[in-house]
Formats: sequence, C-alpha cells, structure tokens
Amino acid sequence: MSFRPGPRNLLTDVAGLRVGQAKDDDLKSGVTAIICDEASAAGVQILGGAPGTRETDLLEPHNTVPGVNAIVLSGGSAFGLDAASGVQSALREDGVGFAVRDFRVPIVPAAILFDLANGGNKDWGRHSPYRELGYQAARIASADFALGSEGAGTGALVCGLKGGLGSASVMLESGITVAALAAVNAVGSVTVGDSSHFWAAPFEIDGEFGGLGLPPLTPDAVTPRTKFQTQTSPLANTTIAVIATDAVLDKAGAKRLAIAAHDGFARAIWPAHTVADGDLVFGLATGSAGKVPDFAQTVELHAAAGAVMARAIARGVFMATPAPNDLFPTWGARR
Repeated sequence: MSFRPGPRNLLTDVAGLRVGQAKDDDLKSGVTAIICDEASAAGVQILGGAPGTRETDLLEPHNTVPGVNAIVLSGGSAFGLDAASGVQSALREDGVGFAVRDFRVPIVPAAILFDLANGGNKDWGRHSPYRELGYQAARIASADFALGSEGAGTGALVCGLKGGLGSASVMLESGITVAALAAVNAVGSVTVGDSSHFWAAPFEIDGEFGGLGLPPLTPDAVTPRTKFQTQTSPLANTTIAVIATDAVLDKAGAKRLAIAAHDGFARAIWPAHTVADGDLVFGLATGSAGKVPDFAQTVELHAAAGAVMARAIARGVFMATPAPNDLFPTWGARR
C-alpha cells in the first residue's frame, strides 16, 4: 500500500471542495466552512460524549436528502452553531440548495467545539458573531487555506498545548484521493508523555509535523500522561473533523468512511472519545474521480482514512501560532 500526499496536502486535494475560514483574534475563535461545488454524499459518526451538532440526522442513509452543499466546523460551543446559518445565507444568495417546489434550501450540517474558556473576549452582547463569521468564510472559500491557529482551530487547546486546524491528503494507487481536515481541541494529549514526539509519528510523510518520529522506547519516554491540563469548564473540549474522498460513495459509504477515520483519532490523541469530548467525523464523497471502489480498494480507502486523519490532527497542533492571552504554549514554543 503506497501513500503519497496530494499536491497541496490539504482537504482540497479532493476535487470539488473549497475551504473558507474566518476568525476574530479578540474572540479567540473562528469558523471553517467546507463548500461543495456540487451536492455531495455525506455521513457522520459521533463517538465523543459531548457533541454539539446541526443537521446530522438527515445524513443517516435511510433519510431523504441525498447530499450536502457545505459542512461547517466552528468554535463557540453551542453559540457557534449560528455559523451554519451564515454559510447557508451565502449559498442561498448563490441559488444553491436542495430543490423543494420553487425553493432552494442549502443543506449545511455543522459541528462545534468548546473554546469559550480560552482567554478570549466572549462578551459579544445579544447576538453571537458566528453567523457573520460563517458568511465571511463561505465567501472566501478556495482551494488554498491556512493551518494552525485559523478558522475553527483559532482558539483550540489540547492537553497542555495550543490546538489548531490541521489537514492532510493522500493519493492511492487506485487513483482515489482521500483527505482530512480536523479542528483539534482534545482533552487528551497529541504528544507522547512529556515529550514533543507526536503519537501520530508512524504515519508522518516528509517531516510534515516535525519529523521527530517516536521517542526512544524507555518506560519514562512512553508513559502516557495521567493528569490532563484541560480547560476550566466540564464538557469543554472536542475534536471535530471531515474525511473526504473523490471516490463515488453513497451516504452509507460516506458514513463507513467516517467510522474508519475515527481510527485516526485513536492513533493521534490519548485518550480520545472521552465523556468530555464531542469527537465527531463527517464523511464526504464528491465522486469527482468517477471511480466506484471495489472491495480491496474500499479496504485501502478505509485504512488511508485513519492514517490521513492522524496526520491532520498532528499538523493542526504542529502549525499553531502564539497569540496574546494564550493559556497554553504552542508545540514549537514548548519544544
């Protein structure tokens, strides 16, 4: 099985997707919008105990709507769900959406992470800023976008470090591309013990998150943390992500892809899927490659989904940058 990144090593190596981001540095929060050029099959798998979502029920394979127009990841806890309305407004202006009689209804599922207690100014008055941030993100969506302290990863934190927004891609021998995007705000640690070595190191390609590999195999080096420097509120974390492919999948196939991608959470974060995380993966299939994977190719696709998700998570933390009033240092500063 040969894995090599796509040309950007980003989610947008999957043809038919664009990503837009908006943030407010005073707020220490932001929004990431994944825009589909054509309605795409989608599914979702939630394994964390504290999720915050919008429009996830319609993604179940037995429900009517066949595809989505965008997916939104946002900070702001439940307030951040407003971001999807902003993206929906932008798509409505463009005449995009599911046809219902004479109307077009943009289908925009969303998920949020908790970044309220991260040192940012959350005194926004009557209405949260997330709807406008969502609109801004949708309006600037393109193939290129920044990682680290951007979009939904702006105010993210992990165990003892700043979190961030990460992405990675891989091109398979079958001609299928699979890519991941993750806003990393986990209870757990992405590094081994007190070291700077990423748990995701076995999947790293071309030194994309520091090239340190795994630490020496001594008991002190590999002992996981047992005390976690988390945010101050309970239910105050969450890693939310998208796994996407250009293969032709239906909604059930997109859900199965999301399930497989959760292996990347377990490979990159210890512990993952806790009661205080709302860990969620959206699966997305644009079908732009025109390839329906056979059984062997499907197994390869699922294996790649876990690996590319682990890489995206590590890249999000690796790329984080410092800002005023940070509670935790960046990976680069601690190293």
